[in-house]
Amino acid sequence: MPFLHREPLPAPPAYGASTVAQVMTSSAAALGVDSFTNALTLPESRRIVVVMVDGLGMVLLKKHAAHAPFLRDSLDSARVLSSAFPSTTAASLASLGTGLPPGQHGMVGYDVLDPAQGRVVNMLGGWDAGVDPLAWQPHPTVFERVSEHLPVVTVSQPRFAESPMTQAALRGGIFVGANTIHARIDAAAQHLSQASRMLMYFYVNDLDKAGHRYGIDSSEWVRALEDLDAALKLLARRVPPDTLLLLTADHGMVDIPASQRIDYSERPELLHGLAHTGGEPRMLHLYFEQGLADAEREAVARRWHEVFGSKAWILTRKEAVDQGYFGAVADTVLPRIGDLVVLAREGIALIDGRRVQPAAFGVVGQHGSLTRAERDIPLLTLAPPIGGGRRRGSGKGAERG
Repeated sequence: MPFLHREPLPAPPAYGASTVAQVMTSSAAALGVDSFTNALTLPESRRIVVVMVDGLGMVLLKKHAAHAPFLRDSLDSARVLSSAFPSTTAASLASLGTGLPPGQHGMVGYDVLDPAQGRVVNMLGGWDAGVDPLAWQPHPTVFERVSEHLPVVTVSQPRFAESPMTQAALRGGIFVGANTIHARIDAAAQHLSQASRMLMYFYVNDLDKAGHRYGIDSSEWVRALEDLDAALKLLARRVPPDTLLLLTADHGMVDIPASQRIDYSERPELLHGLAHTGGEPRMLHLYFEQGLADAEREAVARRWHEVFGSKAWILTRKEAVDQGYFGAVADTVLPRIGDLVVLAREGIALIDGRRVQPAAFGVVGQHGSLTRAERDIPLLTLAPPIGGGRRRGSGKGAERG
């Protein structure tokens, strides 16, 4: 069921070379842990802290760099990586935590079909009671593997300590919970000072929340970026001298005007032949009814092309897999991917009004697709280890306090 696309399809993420999936595995290799590859050529270090800033795409960071002077100081040497696909938190954090592409770890969207139950399940904050995180994502995590050799610490919000997402993709080591970013900085500094070697994961999601609620061009988002910049400057001052402090992200974001947040369930012809809808507003998974004839499958796809083909890439499952968007796909993961996937190219968000709360139509900042604003993420060195160059924290040329 091939289709002609009006524009060339975007390239897939460079899994194994320069995606979010290589950040933790390269860090492990730089710490001297065998069986990991340093694909990102990180400098050898005794301690590495990876700060994950939810929602800080590279396009956004460059656009608003004037509001983040500490981060801006690292932009000249920054690398541009790719998020996982879809460019959403569940997929990218799972790739970060496992070192695998979504086609292997199985978290292929915000919500996806569970073939065993025949229903769509959430992969982030609302896991289904019938889904075992360890069965859904059975591969050892980077944290589990590294913790056999040296201390591994996750510093995040307490509510994530036992979350299914953590169990599935970020399990291993010890979890240190603190509600505010400054409390997390205190906790991080304390744990780093107590070990001569360590891998630390430091999670921040305030920017993502501001983007979803207010939009990336709002004063609220800019204020959140300014607060983040000041906090990370403080963190850089407080980590021990022989620590490599890195920053990356899970995805970027684009603002979608209210007029383009489209309830496609209001068009019954688009739902005909579909048993389930999943994914997120900028990357839909559409699942055919069981036993649907090939001619009907093609008719469903053509109806979606007629309505949204000028604003989105619409691919069959086979096309998306063959294109390499999910990386190598395991047999158990394949049916979790939609029979059709709809990737927004223009500034639209496609929402199934039957499945969501009304508040979903008020979300301004969105992500999930393969535009540069959504997929390009930074890899910044906020503090190099001793011998790796100057220390940042108090402006150019300054010593750390």
